[in-house]
Amino acid sequence: MPEVQEPRARVLIADDEPEIRSVLSELLGAGYECAAVASAEEALELLRERAFDLVVSDIMMGGMSGLEMVPHVLRLRPETAVIMLSGMQTVESAVGAMRAGAFDYVMKPFDLLHVEAAVRRALEHKSLRDSKRRYENQLEEMVAQRTAELDRALHSLEDAYRSTLKALTSALEARDHETRGHSERVVSFSLRLGREMGLAPAHLRSLEFGSLLHDIGKIGVPDAILRKPAALDEEEWTRMREHPLHGQKILEGVEFLEGAAHVVAQHHEKWDGSGYPLGLRGEEIDITARIFAVADAFDAMTSDRVYRRGRPYEAAAAELDEYAGRQFDPDVVRAFHRVPPEDWEEMRALSLEALRERASAAQRRGNAATRDAAAPAPSLRAG
Repeated sequence: MPEVQEPRARVLIADDEPEIRSVLSELLGAGYECAAVASAEEALELLRERAFDLVVSDIMMGGMSGLEMVPHVLRLRPETAVIMLSGMQTVESAVGAMRAGAFDYVMKPFDLLHVEAAVRRALEHKSLRDSKRRYENQLEEMVAQRTAELDRALHSLEDAYRSTLKALTSALEARDHETRGHSERVVSFSLRLGREMGLAPAHLRSLEFGSLLHDIGKIGVPDAILRKPAALDEEEWTRMREHPLHGQKILEGVEFLEGAAHVVAQHHEKWDGSGYPLGLRGEEIDITARIFAVADAFDAMTSDRVYRRGRPYEAAAAELDEYAGRQFDPDVVRAFHRVPPEDWEEMRALSLEALRERASAAQRRGNAATRDAAAPAPSLRAG
């Protein structure tokens, strides 16, 4: 198999003395692909057309000087190395060249061996920089790829959590037919308010899961209380008011539901401190719980119950205003009013549609199970 030849480095020589251009072209042409020009302006024109690995330039030339040219070279081709040549044998000229961005500096009259060594060092330095840049790019691509894979895995896991929590919520709502679909709606309402309030993604996630699970503590409330058709007595109300703390205990130790636990534990607290179970007031109540309280009350007021019809948007909005500063955070109520009324109606319709779809899917699964149970058992007799 023939050996693959590495492409030769490309060197651009800029000097207004023909003899210098000729000597350098002959010296460097044996190992590199060379081009020579007589001015800085010509050098820049050539650099606009194609890339060079190295520019070897005189400092003093007619027109633009070599020092003036260097910043233009580095703007056009940041990866290009520059070596300056000069007959001014002063420290100041060398320092000026380096400050301008040159890699090296060679005095005239120069020793050809010194020029060769400077060119070799400059190209080796460029090669190392190119390798470093390629490695960094590969590393960035690898990190981006791994990050995307991790994000997909986390989203998949979060979707699995969400599906599990929705199934759990549906099971809870099956105990109370009046509130069926309530969690679905209040999640939509809460997230819309949360976005209106400018919550960060992590807080929105906590608000979503907390809204979905807000009544999980009712698992600890006996059916005789939860489904009692008459008014609860004082002892029964005491048991009912314990459900936020039951819910908090259920979620304890579940890391991804840590933020959601604030909604579960505090969704019956009131802005003026008259709520339960802890009597928190004002900003002692977590912002997610304050947002949920408004969404929950709005849904309760506008939803049909066995004993009453749901109230219209205008009546519910007026009641939120009436209790702002007492039951509700005034800022959240103001955010509620910034959302157009038709948006609330659209969210309610979408939640109802999702609920019907889930019910339809459950019915299809039930029908399939019935058919499977009714199918004759396969014969064990050999054919």
